[in-house]
Amino acid sequence: MLLLIVGLILFIGLVVVHELGHFWVARRNGVDAEEFGIFFPPTLWRKKMKGGWDFTINLLPLGGFVKLKGEYDEDKRPGSFGAATTWAKTKIMLAGVVVNLVAAVLLFTVLALTGMPKLVSNQFTVASDTKIIRQDVYVGGVTAGSPAAKAGLQSEDKIVTITAEAGKSYEIGQNDLPTVTKSLAGQEVTIEFMRDGQTKTATTRLNSEKAVTESIAAGSPKGYLGVAPVENVVTRSTWSAPIVAVGITGQFTKLTLQGLWSALRGLGSIIAATATGNTVARQHGQAAASEQVSGPVGIFMILKSGSVLGFSYILMIIALISLTLAIMNILPIPALDGGRVFVMMIARLLKKPLTRQIEERVYGAGFIALIVLIIVITIVDVKRFF
Repeated sequence: MLLLIVGLILFIGLVVVHELGHFWVARRNGVDAEEFGIFFPPTLWRKKMKGGWDFTINLLPLGGFVKLKGEYDEDKRPGSFGAATTWAKTKIMLAGVVVNLVAAVLLFTVLALTGMPKLVSNQFTVASDTKIIRQDVYVGGVTAGSPAAKAGLQSEDKIVTITAEAGKSYEIGQNDLPTVTKSLAGQEVTIEFMRDGQTKTATTRLNSEKAVTESIAAGSPKGYLGVAPVENVVTRSTWSAPIVAVGITGQFTKLTLQGLWSALRGLGSIIAATATGNTVARQHGQAAASEQVSGPVGIFMILKSGSVLGFSYILMIIALISLTLAIMNILPIPALDGGRVFVMMIARLLKKPLTRQIEERVYGAGFIALIVLIIVITIVDVKRFF
C-alpha cells in the first residue's frame, strides 16, 4: 500500500513538472502566468501566490494546466502569450515535452545504477557492464483444477523453492520453473512461496508427464504445476548507466509508437466494420485498439501491480509514463502541446491570422474529443480490470 501511494504521488509529480516546464519557460520569455492548476476544474482549493498567479488544486484527476495571460494568438497585450514571438511560443508549448523526456532519461539512469527491471525480452543493455542482481518468479495466473490451484497458489505469489519427495530443494529464480516442474513430474512436492510479505508452504502432486502429453494431444494443454509464471529480472550497470538510459528511451519510444499505430489501425477497423455491418471485424478492431491504451483506472491498476514487485518497478512505471507523456504531447493532436504548435505553424505557413474564434473551435473540439476518449478508455479499463 505504501508503494502504491508513493507511485500515485510520483505520477502526480509528472504532471506537476510538465506544467512547471511551461510555467518556467513562459516567465523566462516575458509571458505572465495567471494560474497553475493540478488536475482540471472545478476548483477545490485556490491560493494567491507572491508572483500574482493563483495555485489551484482541482477535482478532475485528468492532468494539470498553466493558464497564461492572453493565451490567444491575436492577443497583443504586454506580457501576454499572444504578444510573444513565434519562437518563444514554440519553446513555451514544448517545454513540458522536454521536461518529461529529461525526467524519463534521468529516472532510467537512476534505475540502471540501482536496479533496472527487465520488461521486454530484448531490453537494451550494455552486455559488458550488466549484472543480474535479482531474479524471481511470480505467479501470473493459476489454471483451475491444477496442482497449483490445489496447493492454494494465487496470482502475484512469489515462488521461492520447490522441494522434491527425496528432499532435494530447487531455488526458483536460480532455476527455470518449467524445467524444475518437468524434472519432478508426477511427484508430490512442497512449494515455498511468499504472499503479502509472509512465507507460506503448500504440498501438492504435480501432473505426470503422461497427463501433460495427453492434454497437449487433446488440444487443452496442461502444465506440470499449472501456473503462468512471470519472471522478475533486475539488472544493474555502472559506467554505462547513461547509455542504457538513452538506449531504453529510444527502444520504448519505438514500442510506444508501434502501439499507437496498432491502436489507430484498430480504430480504423471499428469505423470500417461499423459502416459495413461486419460484427466480427468490429470486435477485432475493438480488441486491437483497447489493448494498446490505458486511462486513469489502468494507470492505477498498473501501479498497484508494480507495488507488489517493489520500488524499482514503481520507478520504472513512472519513467515509462513520463516518456509516454512526452511522446503524446509532441504529436499534432489538437488541445495538446504538439497540436497547438502544429496549428500555429500551419497558420504561419498559410500566412493567415490565427483568430480567437479559430483557436476556440479547433482546441475546443480537440479537448472534447480528448475527454470523450478518456471516458471510453476508462470504461474499457473498468471492464478489463474488474
